[in-house]
Amino acid sequence: MTPEQQLREEFNRWAEAGRGEEMEKHHLDITEKAIRLMELRPGERVLDLSCGTGWATRILARLVGEGPHGFGQVVGLDISDEMIRHARAASRDFENVMFVWGSAQQIPWEENFFDQALSVEAFYYYPDQDRTLAELFRVLAPRGRFFILINLYRDNPYSLRWVDELKVPVHVRSEAEYVQLLQAHAFEDVRAVRIADDTPTADQYNGKWFKNAEELREFKRIGALLLSGRKPDIRSLAPACQIY
Repeated sequence: MTPEQQLREEFNRWAEAGRGEEMEKHHLDITEKAIRLMELRPGERVLDLSCGTGWATRILARLVGEGPHGFGQVVGLDISDEMIRHARAASRDFENVMFVWGSAQQIPWEENFFDQALSVEAFYYYPDQDRTLAELFRVLAPRGRFFILINLYRDNPYSLRWVDELKVPVHVRSEAEYVQLLQAHAFEDVRAVRIADDTPTADQYNGKWFKNAEELREFKRIGALLLSGRKPDIRSLAPACQIY
């Protein structure tokens, strides 16, 4: 079984167990803050990379709906066909959303299309992060921007406890290493900021990831890592032969 097949099976199990709704509950605060920094405009075309059940996709769709520059479109992509099925069922009222089953390492879309791209809590799962960034570069329009939001990174030591518990391999990099990685792929204006989670924390903690509520509060205070960058003002050429 390839790493991507393993990832698909695990995410399908998550979808069947209702983990998509759990992701929304735990990541809504930091995701909304990240989306505000995107400064989306009506009419823009946006990619939600690893969209899960589509909860962030629907937020994006509301922001880029009909405007003076046209009718904005959001495409949600996920490797889990079960996640895509849930996303489509929950998004029937949205006319400007499309969900596609596919890999972040071979995005089934044309070159130079998306004005912006967002990935929430998924980038460290991708087996080949270099390939994913090359694909992101390809499908972004000239001067298109991307935003990658992750909780698992080396500078937040509390998140490192997940590594041995997750049932699929993950990448663990520091903020500085991620910045270097993005710059190596020719992205411009690469930035890294911390997004604190301001959701209230109960005085008693009974979960498995933290020893007590104080540790959870410190994890939220350190915050998620938001990576962003911009494609240069150049157009990517279509490959001579491309098979999806």
